[in-house]
Amino acid sequence: MTDFTEVGDRVWVARYDWFDVNVTVVGGERGLVVVDTNASSAAARATLADLRRLSTGQVIAAVNTHVHFDHTFGNAVLAAEGAELVAHEEAAAALPEHSATIRAEAAAETDPRFDDWTATELAVPTRTFSSALTLDLGDRVLELIHPGRGHTAGDLVVRVPDADVLLAGDLVEESAQRTAVPGFGADCFPMEWPTSLDLALTLTTASTVVVPGHGAPVDRDFVHEQRAAIGVVAETIRDLAGRGVPVGQALEAGDWPYPREELAHAVRRGYEHLPRTQKRLPLI
Repeated sequence: MTDFTEVGDRVWVARYDWFDVNVTVVGGERGLVVVDTNASSAAARATLADLRRLSTGQVIAAVNTHVHFDHTFGNAVLAAEGAELVAHEEAAAALPEHSATIRAEAAAETDPRFDDWTATELAVPTRTFSSALTLDLGDRVLELIHPGRGHTAGDLVVRVPDADVLLAGDLVEESAQRTAVPGFGADCFPMEWPTSLDLALTLTTASTVVVPGHGAPVDRDFVHEQRAAIGVVAETIRDLAGRGVPVGQALEAGDWPYPREELAHAVRRGYEHLPRTQKRLPLI
């Protein structure tokens, strides 16, 4: 059992131990919107039970901030409650393949909770957008914005203007359980992430509560600091490639703001995404 905590007017966040993932609920006259749906159908059913202690209101929509399973694998449970599933078009398109990959990986896991992955029904969002979308809750409007690629190709943030809350998904990470390192995974875009955060920051004020995908809510200063560190990662990759350091040597050659072992995908992806004019031989 996990409690939802109000971080703004009718904006509640529950922080779940499994993956330290956040699920957010926004209430309005027309009903409730759930942002991110937890890591399996079983986890989503537990989330729904926690939500029902908070409100009996109709769940009218469930938003995925990006494709990853810990934010999407509860979709079918919310859809069965009548929620319309909403995501960026890139996230929705990538979900079937991502789901298949995760299910295959589950066979190698020993934690019994991973058995839930094979039992989870896939539900792909049917309402998608490319740049921006609004959800009308009657007395308030939620703004869904794709600020650009970063953690994945299909990241979105949710702005609750009247509550001054920004739900940032995994574009922002606070979690000590996850070492507070942004998720530079195999599908990240490290060279674009800083400018995506720049756009997200334009949606904040000095008093905005920012809810990361994992960990405790933070303020705008935290996001500025993390953006600066992500920017150092991008510029270090650009500098190393520009000096002809081979990609296989870049991790050891660079002076990084995060542990090297967390940046292997970032370096590889960064080298792949740089234009040829920003690379110097030898690069192999």
